[in-house]
Amino acid sequence: MADEKKGDLSSLGDDKGGKAKAPKKPAEKRFTVPVFAVCVVSAAVIGVLVGKFLLGGFAGGAVTGKTTLSEGELDSTVGSYVYQGQTHSITARQALGAATGVDAAKQDDGTYTMPSADNVLDYARNQVLAVAVKAEGIEVSDEDMATYAKDTLGTDDYASLASTYGMSEDEVKEVVRQSAGVKRLYDKVVGTDDSAQAPETPAEPAEGSEDAATADYGKYIVGLLGDEWDADKGTWAREDGPYYAALKDQSFSADSATYDQAMTAYYVAYQQYSQQASSQSATWSQYVNGLLANASISIGELVS
Repeated sequence: MADEKKGDLSSLGDDKGGKAKAPKKPAEKRFTVPVFAVCVVSAAVIGVLVGKFLLGGFAGGAVTGKTTLSEGELDSTVGSYVYQGQTHSITARQALGAATGVDAAKQDDGTYTMPSADNVLDYARNQVLAVAVKAEGIEVSDEDMATYAKDTLGTDDYASLASTYGMSEDEVKEVVRQSAGVKRLYDKVVGTDDSAQAPETPAEPAEGSEDAATADYGKYIVGLLGDEWDADKGTWAREDGPYYAALKDQSFSADSATYDQAMTAYYVAYQQYSQQASSQSATWSQYVNGLLANASISIGELVS
């Protein structure tokens, strides 16, 4: 899922002791169903639709103003959207299936939790993106789905994922299929520049070896320097880059560097990544909001 919030790097710098502080490692991610259902889209799209957005006043056999549904009401309309001149109804089953899974919404008394307005909005938004995916000629094969599931969720065992998220296998497959398609669309819109890949943090040294120079740290630094470094000569290839500015007064080589030097290189790499990722996020947001500006979405009086 192409699209995470980037940390604020303004606090990175020298502390009173003269050593740069490393950014805290992010907590390990655990996908919840609503997140992985729109994992590529949600962080990049500004919250409120640019297009026409209507709450309440919904008619035509819709269920409104309720907090629960009977099984017989799952196929009732809870919203609709108009896109490219066509009107599409959204049922409670569709909204729940794409968000939490229908089974997960079932309560002990046999009724089902009413989908929220956000569930309906997310479903409509993803359907608009699905149209864009198709318009770009993007087709998602079973192999594409498996690759996406492994990369994003850690496994392509759909039965296991269904059990984890309380969804049916068919619901999981549909979510993965749509998300894989949107990821391909994202790559086509913003590109797949490697600089938008977050750098790995260098391994922390063993206690008592904080100042020791090692080949591992030297290899780590040189691996980040790119065309700023001349591997044959073992020195700088140019002196107008961000890594040179940060490390020009440091003595290191591909075979010997310290943890602090490796962390200095990491800060530069993360700054570069953050800037590129922010630019890509802005490009994607503009593209998606351009699509949504042409959509009209009506949502019944649902729970928040």
